[in-house]
Amino acid sequence: MIVDIQIGIGLLALVAAAPLLGRRWEVPSSIVLVVAGVGLSFVPGLPEVRLQPDIVLLLVLPPLIYSAGVATSWPDFRANLRAITFLAVGAVLFTTLLVAGVAHWVAAMAWAPALLLGAVISPPDVIAPMAVVGRTPIPRRLATILNGEGLVNDVTALVLVGISTTSVVNGSFSPLSAALTFAGVLVGELAWGYGLGVLTLKLRRWADDVRVEITLSLLTPFAAFWLPHGLGGSGVLAAAIAGLHASWTGPRLIPAATRLQGTFFWNLVVYVLTGFVFLLTGLQARPILSELGQYGPANLLADAAVVCGAAVLARFAWVYAFAYMPWAVPAGGRPASWRQPFLVGFTGIRGVVSLVAAISIPLTVANGAGFPQRDLIVFLTFAVIVSTLVVQGLALPRLIHRLGLDDVGFEEARRDERNEHRALADVEGRALDILDGEAVRLGVGDEVRSDLRHRHEGRRRRAERFSAAPEEARRANELELTLIEAQREVAWRLFADGGITDEARRRIEHELDLEEARIRRDPNEATADGN
Repeated sequence: MIVDIQIGIGLLALVAAAPLLGRRWEVPSSIVLVVAGVGLSFVPGLPEVRLQPDIVLLLVLPPLIYSAGVATSWPDFRANLRAITFLAVGAVLFTTLLVAGVAHWVAAMAWAPALLLGAVISPPDVIAPMAVVGRTPIPRRLATILNGEGLVNDVTALVLVGISTTSVVNGSFSPLSAALTFAGVLVGELAWGYGLGVLTLKLRRWADDVRVEITLSLLTPFAAFWLPHGLGGSGVLAAAIAGLHASWTGPRLIPAATRLQGTFFWNLVVYVLTGFVFLLTGLQARPILSELGQYGPANLLADAAVVCGAAVLARFAWVYAFAYMPWAVPAGGRPASWRQPFLVGFTGIRGVVSLVAAISIPLTVANGAGFPQRDLIVFLTFAVIVSTLVVQGLALPRLIHRLGLDDVGFEEARRDERNEHRALADVEGRALDILDGEAVRLGVGDEVRSDLRHRHEGRRRRAERFSAAPEEARRANELELTLIEAQREVAWRLFADGGITDEARRRIEHELDLEEARIRRDPNEATADGN
């Protein structure tokens, strides 16, 4: 037990160090963690760390899926639903079939295990692409499509994995049963995820306690995931739908204090879990390779290259086929630019869901014989995950720049920022419109009313100035940050001299911290509604 705790603390330290090393080497921290995990797995004397599928599926994946749903804009998701569906369902099916064909004819796998392999590696990861892209801006529509695909495609893939596994174990396959299973999972998880999302938000509003509300938000993804998963579904879609509902409805129901504390809490949870996912993925290198004694290294490398190539090419083929279909071409008659479909096709990075699905394959079939070619399926899945994450992941930020899509992303971000400040000006204008009437109703004196008017007028002018003259506004922000730092020094000096209590100093610092966060506008502090 003590050894396990020590290993966990050591892995946590690596998760904390990865972003620092990534910035120093200009490499995404996710890739640093996977490579570090692979290297550590072969260090002599270190205990072997094996990924436990049930722990990942039941404890790690639900909060990550739910949080990704919360961070996704429901209007953007709905507007791009057709593209998301064609990727999350069509691309998964097409990749499954193409990879299975290549594995059968080139890698000499039997058809049933080949189909299972195709299903296992068909879904791109929901976490990896955005973790690799990091702060590199891409067009918002592409980000929505990639996030939305990652939320939904695991459902298709895991249902296919379950059907394929059953067909291998029992030696039979029913297309009608497979279709009914998929439809049942889809409808059931949509209903359960939405219903649970409505219920938990009402409970949180009724609780009226920040700690209880955040605890309920933490329980929501597990409740959404566990029931459908236990009934034979995937649980992924239910957790995603619950998160999307919180994203759309939560801002009107969740109090400000919960949003402030909940956002910090969830950012930390997602950061730690994501880091552990990448690190544990790399640590599986030695356990997986140690079970391949009957296969020659040359054949393994050749098979891995062929299967990985088939998975990558299948995604490109499907993405371009969808992008250039007649009904997908804009009304002007010109097809979409090849650059954006190319980025969507290139961002087919596989992740931990595929690895968990492969490791979860049973060891034996119904008659007690060993599951055919199980070790090879696990190895090929791991090879596809590492190769797509490292090769495509390293190239992805540079590719975005070469395609000119970062310029599009920057321009969108600047336009959104201007629109945001115009909205802030309108918000402050509304406060000024009702100020006098509400002051009379509440019996507030002229002096307080004047102070409030000056505050809101100042905020409105700052918002208008940022939308009209952003460089001047940024200099004004630098000045405000300097003033806040000076205010902190005064508060600390008063505390050190005994003029105020430690509790008073903390409350003053909290006010100053909120103001600094408003000025700096850290995107990590406003990704959602506090879940």
